[in-house]
Amino acid sequence: MPAPSRRAVLIGGLTTLTLTTGGGAWALDRYVVDHVEVADASAYEESRGSDGAELDTSDAVLTDGGWSADGTTISVREVTTGSGDATVTYFVAELHLSDATVLRSAFAQDSFGTNIVDETSDIAEQNGAVFAINGDYYGFRETGIVVRNGVAWRDAGAREGLAFHRDGHVELYDETATSAQALVDAGVWNTLSFGPALVADGEVLDGIDDVEVDTNFGNHSIQGDQPRTAVGVVGDNHLLLVVVDGRDTGYSAGASMTELATLMKGLGALTAYNIDGGGSSTMFFDGEVVNRPSNGGERGTSDILYVKG
Repeated sequence: MPAPSRRAVLIGGLTTLTLTTGGGAWALDRYVVDHVEVADASAYEESRGSDGAELDTSDAVLTDGGWSADGTTISVREVTTGSGDATVTYFVAELHLSDATVLRSAFAQDSFGTNIVDETSDIAEQNGAVFAINGDYYGFRETGIVVRNGVAWRDAGAREGLAFHRDGHVELYDETATSAQALVDAGVWNTLSFGPALVADGEVLDGIDDVEVDTNFGNHSIQGDQPRTAVGVVGDNHLLLVVVDGRDTGYSAGASMTELATLMKGLGALTAYNIDGGGSSTMFFDGEVVNRPSNGGERGTSDILYVKG
């Protein structure tokens, strides 16, 4: 039987909370019940002037572990290191983009809000993606700047984020020192709000194994060996999207933050950033999930990064 989803786990915990404290109704509303702020998000983006590049896929070429179309190439490979209980298996997608806006974001159920989820593969298929990874699970929290496909969705700076610019460069930035609209005006196409940053200026950052992403109800520690998803930046329009499997003895033990950072540096990333992991960590390519999500199946998430194929 597949492991329970985060939502199922929360519901179980919140039932207990209701019985013991009487506070469960509030917690259910905040952390489980869907709150749709904008339905038909793709139409809203169009109305706000989202104008990303469209790949000409008429001559797309798909090979074993690779895809190319209109100057954009994607290669996906599986890597296994170690042995026995220390075995770690991870998947590396190397993207060379003809235009930075080819890498898009999509929301679960094409709706923006909190607690709205769908599986990465379903969101990918609904958007015609040839490749996708889970995003930052923006919908689990009410803080963090959210800019997606050139549109400002949320302006609640709280942490260090990652900004993808239309000109192809990607950088770490302080959310509390700017605004969502200022980022859009400066040419930011997408942002991610999770963390921590793993690599900066080609060096592994100190203290990352002690970082807590959230302190709100329902947060799970991100320390220790866990499944992971990370974004690495090699250069302009040259990205590494990595999923590390975990919680599966003999197949993959997962990685600590420092191990993930070291892996990303070793792959050539000058900048790297951790996004939602655990049961959310999922990589989709050519119509199927290529990794083994740790829940025994995909866990619902609120968003993906993808390339349309």
